[in-house]
Parts: sequence; C-alpha cells; structure tokens
Amino acid sequence: MATRFDSLPQRRQLIDRKRLSDALAELLPGTTDAAKLRAAATPLLRDSLAEGRAEIARRLAAAPMRGNETAASYAFLTDQILRLAFDFVVARVHPLNNASAAERLTIAAVGGYGRGEMALHSDVDIAFLTPWKQTAWSEQVIESLLYILWDLGLKVGHSSRSLDDMVRMAKSDLTIRTALLEARYVWGDQDLYDEAARRFDREVQTGSGPLFAAEKLAERQARHERMGDSRYVVEPNLKEGKGGLRDLHTLFWIGKYVHRVRSVPELVDAGLLTREELRRFQRAENFLWAVRCHLHILSRRPEDRLTFDVQTEIAVRMGYAARPGRSPVERFMKHYFLTAKQVGDLTGLFLAHLDETLAKRGRRFGLTNLAGGLRRRAPRKLDGFILDRGRLATPGEDFFAEDPVRLLQLFALADRHEIEIHPLTLRQAGRDARLIGGKVRADIRANAFFMDVLTSPRDPETVLRWMNEAGVFGRFVPDFGRVVAQMQFDMYHHYTVDEHTVRAVGLLARIERGDLGDTLPLPTAVFGQLVSRRALYVSVLLHDIAKGRGGDHSVIGAEIAMKLCPRFGITPAETETVAWLVRWHLLMSDTAFKRDLSDFKTMIDFAEKVQSPERLRLLFLLTVVDIAAVGPGVWNDWKRQLLGELYNGAEEVLRLGHKQRGRRERIEIKQADLKARLGWSDAVFAAHVARLPEAYWVAESLDILESNARTIAAADGDQQALAIATQADGSRGATLVTLYAGDHPGLFYRIAGAIHLAGGNIIDARIHTTRDGMAVDNFLVQDPFGLPFDDMHRLERLKTAIEDALANRNRMADRLAAKKSARTRADAFTIEPNVLIDNRASNRFTVVEINAQDRPALLNALAQALFESRVTIHSAHIATYGERAVDTFYLTDLTGDKITATARLKTLERLLLLAAGREPEKKRAA
Repeated sequence: MATRFDSLPQRRQLIDRKRLSDALAELLPGTTDAAKLRAAATPLLRDSLAEGRAEIARRLAAAPMRGNETAASYAFLTDQILRLAFDFVVARVHPLNNASAAERLTIAAVGGYGRGEMALHSDVDIAFLTPWKQTAWSEQVIESLLYILWDLGLKVGHSSRSLDDMVRMAKSDLTIRTALLEARYVWGDQDLYDEAARRFDREVQTGSGPLFAAEKLAERQARHERMGDSRYVVEPNLKEGKGGLRDLHTLFWIGKYVHRVRSVPELVDAGLLTREELRRFQRAENFLWAVRCHLHILSRRPEDRLTFDVQTEIAVRMGYAARPGRSPVERFMKHYFLTAKQVGDLTGLFLAHLDETLAKRGRRFGLTNLAGGLRRRAPRKLDGFILDRGRLATPGEDFFAEDPVRLLQLFALADRHEIEIHPLTLRQAGRDARLIGGKVRADIRANAFFMDVLTSPRDPETVLRWMNEAGVFGRFVPDFGRVVAQMQFDMYHHYTVDEHTVRAVGLLARIERGDLGDTLPLPTAVFGQLVSRRALYVSVLLHDIAKGRGGDHSVIGAEIAMKLCPRFGITPAETETVAWLVRWHLLMSDTAFKRDLSDFKTMIDFAEKVQSPERLRLLFLLTVVDIAAVGPGVWNDWKRQLLGELYNGAEEVLRLGHKQRGRRERIEIKQADLKARLGWSDAVFAAHVARLPEAYWVAESLDILESNARTIAAADGDQQALAIATQADGSRGATLVTLYAGDHPGLFYRIAGAIHLAGGNIIDARIHTTRDGMAVDNFLVQDPFGLPFDDMHRLERLKTAIEDALANRNRMADRLAAKKSARTRADAFTIEPNVLIDNRASNRFTVVEINAQDRPALLNALAQALFESRVTIHSAHIATYGERAVDTFYLTDLTGDKITATARLKTLERLLLLAAGREPEKKRAA
C-alpha cells in the first residue's frame, strides 16, 4: 500500500515525523522508568495525532468528495504514530543491546487498516508477529506500546502470535484468514514480516482459493439477510448493508486470495473486471468512503448507519443543492442508492467470472440462486436466447440491437420459465437499455411482455427487481424511472419509492397465490372474488409513481395512469379503474386510521366515494399491500382489524344500500351473542343494555363488550368507585386497558398522561358514558416497540399511575415535563402543526384532526387543551407515520351538541396548535 500513501499530497502537513522523533528522543534524558517515559511521550503523540486529524478534516471540508484520499490519510497518520511509538518503546523504554534470533518483532496492519483505509473512529487492527514463542522482551514491548496507543484514545484490535500460530489459526478461522489476507507491513523486523507473508501464501492460500471464495459468498449472503436483504432501506448501513463497502471488500478479498492481486486495479489484469467496471468500482468506493468519513466526523463515534439525523448535514457538507421537487438530502440519498446499485451490478458480474474460472464445466460455482428465488428448468423454446450454466443468456453482443423488444422479452422469458438471467446478460441489457425509445415503448409486443411480468402468477417481484437494476424498467416506463432510488425523507417509509413499489407487487402476488392465508386471511379471501385482477396490479405499480414532483402525488399519478394504461394494452374501463385507484389509494387508510368507524356517517361517506363492491375489493387490497410494503413492523394486527372493520362495514352499505336497519340488526346480534357468553338472566342483561348508548354497541367488538360487562358487574358488585382492567390482546397487537369510573371533565387527559408515565403508547381510545353518568373508556396500549404492554410489573405500575393521576396524588405535569424523550432521530424533521375542524364528517360530532410532530405525551397535551376548551371527547383515534402524529377526536360541547360558534372554533384551534407545539399567528384568516 506504500504507493497509495505516496500519492497523498503534502504528507508532512499531516505529521512531521522527523520533528516528532527528535522531540521524543530528547525526553527525560537518562531516565529508565517505563511508566514515566510513556507518560512523557503520550502528550506529544496525542497532540500530533489531533493536529493530523484536524488537517484531514480541513481537507475533506475543502474537497468533500475525496473519500479514498481521506481514508488513506487516516491510515497514513496512524502508521506514523505507530512507528514513532514503536521506535520510542524499543529505543528508550525497553532497549535491547544484544538481540537473539528469538527477540524479533514485527507489526502488521490487518483488516481495513491493512488495506490502508480508515475513517476517524475506525479500529486500529494490528498483529504482532514473533518468530517463535514470545520472549520476555517482546511481551514488554507489546504491553508498553499498547498502553501508549490506549492512552492516545485509539481503539486497538490486536493479536500476538508466532508464525506457527498465525498459520494454524488462519487455516481454522475464516475471519482471521480474511484479516491476514489484508496484512501490510507497518514497522519492526522486515525480514520476519516477509517470512510471514511467504508462509501465509504457501501454507494457507495455496490450493484453498475455491473454498475461501465459497465461504466469503456464504458469509456475504448471511450478512445481507441479517441487515434486511435490501440495498434500498432509507437508513442504510454503508459498511455492512447490501451495496455497501463490505460488498466491495468481498470482491477484492476473493480476487486477492484466488488470483494473488495486490490492489484493486490488478483485478482488471486478472480478468475479474473490465476497465469500465474498474472505474465504477473506484467511483463507488470513493463515494462510500467520503460518506463514511463525513459520518464519523459528524457523529463523533464509529457510526456506519446513515440515520435521518445526519443525512441532511452530510448532504450539505458534500455540496448537494436543492433542485425543483427535490431537497439536498433527497439528491444525496439518491446518489447513495444509485451507488449501492452499482455495487450490486459489479457483484453479479464478478460472480459470473467465478463461474468461468472456478466451476466445473456446465456447473455453477458457490451458492445457487444468488440473484433471486427462482428455480431453474430446461425450457424448450427460448426464441433465440440461450442457456449458459442454467441461466438465460444471449447468443451475441448485437442480439438486443437487432430487435430492442428483446430487452423486455428477456425478463418475460425468465419469469415464464422460472430461470435466472446471466449477470453478463444483465450487464448487456443495462448497456443496451438506451435502445428503448418511443418506438419500443409503443410496441404491442413489448407492452405485452411487460404486462406478463407485472401480472405474473409466479414471482413478479424478483423479475421486476432485475428489470429495474438493469435500467430497463425505468427506460420502458420513464415515469417510473423518475422514482428510481428516490428516498422519502421521513421516519415512516423504510425503502426508496421504486423498492417499495416492487415489494408491494410481490406482496400482492403472494396474496393471490395464497401464501399469506394465515396472516392475511381477509385479503386472501377477497382476492378470490376479484374481476379486475389486471387493473389491480397496474394500480399497485402506479400508486406512488408521481412522488417527488411537487403537488399531490395521488392526483398527478392518476393523470399518469390515464396516459400509460392504454399503452400497456388494458381496456378503457380498466384504465378508468386504475386512475381512480391511484387517485384514492390513501382513502381507505385515512378513513380507517383517522375516523370513528362506529359513526355510521363515516361508512356512508366512504361508500359514496367507493361506489361499487369491486372498487372496494380493489382498494382494500391496494391499501393492504401499500402499508405492508412500507417496511418491517409497519403492518400490524391493529391496522388489519381497522381495515377489516371498514371493509366489512362498507361492503354491507354497498350491498344493502343506505340502510340504518342493518345497523340495528348488527347491534341486536351482538347483544344476543354477548348474553349467551355472559350467561346472565334476562333482567340483569336488560338492565346492562339499557345503561349503554347505541354508539357503544356499534363501536366495540364482541370480546371487548364481554370484558367491559364483567368489569362493570364486578365493580358494581363490590361498590368500587374506580375499576381498571388490563388484558393483553395478541389479535390487536396491543393491551386493552379499560377504565370504569364516574365521568368528570379532564378524565381523558389524566389517563393519557398516566399511561405515558408508565411507559405505554395509546394507539386507540374509545370513550363512552353510561346513561347514569359512568365512564367506560377503552384504550389500546403498546410498549415503545409496538408490542402489547403485557409485563405484569408494568401493568401494575400502569394501574397505580392511573389511580394516582385521577386522585391527584402526584404532580403529573411536572413528571411529564421531566420525562425525557428516547427518540432523537425525529429531531431531524420539522413538521408544522395543523388543525383541521370538520362539522360535516359526522351527523352528531365535530371532528377535529391534528397533524403534528410526534413526541412523548403529545396526546396528553392535546387532551388537556380540549379539556381547557370545555368540550366533551367521545372518541379518539391515534395514528403515527414515523415522525408524524395524526390524532383525531370526535367532540361535542358540554350539552352534547356540535361545536359551531366561530369564536369557540377559533379558540379550540388556537389551544390545540399551542399544545401541538406551534405558536399561534398574531393574525389569522377568518
């Protein structure tokens, strides 16, 4: 790696080794006390290390894209510190006049440090090598040197081995073998290091190349699965994640081990990369190292995850500017994702070469099916395409140029016959994707091939992802090309827009095949009733296609659908359906999560927009896959239940027409079922029914009705003024907390505050008042990880917190203010609070929706503002979308009427804005 350091500009500005060496030599003349000498040397080395790091940071700020140079600079600086410290220890701390053959010691840099690549807080991985068993002198030198390095604040990973030990452990441990593969001489006995290198080559490397390559590929696949197996997560790990630095390292390790290359450019001579691919490798490596070095400087720790709170600042540091419809951070992250894609492309080509050099004739090397989940067959007809080691390939370099429609046919054949595409053919397709112009896009055959893939009953997700990574997808559908690698800068979406879309299509196909019948039984059943299957797949493809253009992406997306659908070859009726689905693809989730489904007007208004049972089925399935494809943990049982309630309620309205009689019948069926469960006498049950309003029977499911009835009966029997019941509910993914107490103003905000203090998050609240003035409030509560709040000790603490809050036993406001937020990433976002008041959404209630930045105790603050506004809360619906909270309340005034007076509505809005975190404007529009 010396040549790499030789290219660094003005190295003496990083560290003046001669000046520092002279200064160390003059320390404490005549002193032999090891501790004093180390204590005297450490400040000199520490100052030089800090000055060198400051100079590197200054250079990076001036040239923010010079990643490789910065990484090499940190390694060079570390080398010089190590050499100076070693010389000082050997010359002053533990001098040796007549060294024997056994008293030889060399320092080798290993791992990333051995490659000559480091960020500010990277580990300093070194190996101390001795010819045989360590002598007392070598032990003393190693110990003193490590003390100095630790005192400098370096995080040192070290090993001390004889040459025999080195060979034995390298043979038995893949991690050690990989680290030693990167070994580089730093200082000490040069002949000893050379002997170690020869023995590693002769006794470890020779003859084990194929095994090492296979093991590294298996390790890579396991790492990808552990990290989420996608290079398009919006908070990527740029070192270990898919498409990150570790993938580039794996390529180099395999090339170095198998072909004995010493540097990345030599991969070209070995035939592992073309010169163009080498340039792409170096560009990707340089960019990723630049990002990593900026990240370490900003975070002040060895951080490799690009979290939201640093993305914006890194984008500014690296010089990204805003463009119409795209912020600097979105442009920066798009560059990152395109780079990760390049790394994936290079990996595929590299593996293809391994097949050529390491596999037996006609066989595959290493892991099978690395590109996806398809199984290989021997198809009979390939229309001119060929099979190469079981993968689809072209017969020549001009195959696509002769007929560019073949660029679409390639993927259709791969899907139809369930075979992989050869990486070299994917590279050829990426090169020739430029041949796709207006003529190909209008070609009936090309569109038929595309629709075959999109609507495939097999595995459209894998094949669409291949098509996307080859660049064919974005060329054939330019509107889709605009969202390729486009991130959504929020804490809700886990993937880029294109990756989210491809995953949603994959989920839809799995639902259709029945693979998710256990976890998604209703969507699976609904799919079997569909008539417009093709329209559904196209709507899933297009639902987010207009993101990043400014304006409402649903409206713009519907316009795009009207343009694209005829080209895809679908009928005018299907086109209208797709455009409607894209336009209203958020309608069902907004209604289910933000509105009271027990309010019959909610169902009526929703059904009036949907208009037909077939559209309801289509919208339901689109909504399910849209939510489930957002990211891990976003889909949960509570969302499943709410969407199911809305689907069933709207289906009934659409099937029977507007029919209040259906509502009454549902209530009577619930009451009959409840009576059978409870086993109460007619008189006792009739008295229970008479106490509770009709809205209660509509709002609550049968299991909650039963739980409430038993809680109420037990409390009344014991003459309790307050009863709190908790029950973990796996079907809803939450814990049901029921409170039965005398109703009074402020009850809700006190309960909300108490639940937060106990460590719970309220995800839904339904508030009821009996005809004799008792509150029956049901809360669904989760822990901070989105799981049921079911630990017995925590449940007891929850009950105690509610009792204390209602009895005013503690200063709840002070305790809430003192409770710190555990969420810091949300600080990267600014959400302007907004209050929407709607008197048309319900016949009986004023509906108030508050959009604000999520924070602990937000619900408590909003509920207290409503208490101060002297209104009655009848239900609360809490939804969070990453950093954004959307809380909806159904309210009346204290007499049970809607709130209509303009002055009261203004006051209500002002107090809620204050509670949500925004100062009111001095003047507001009337």
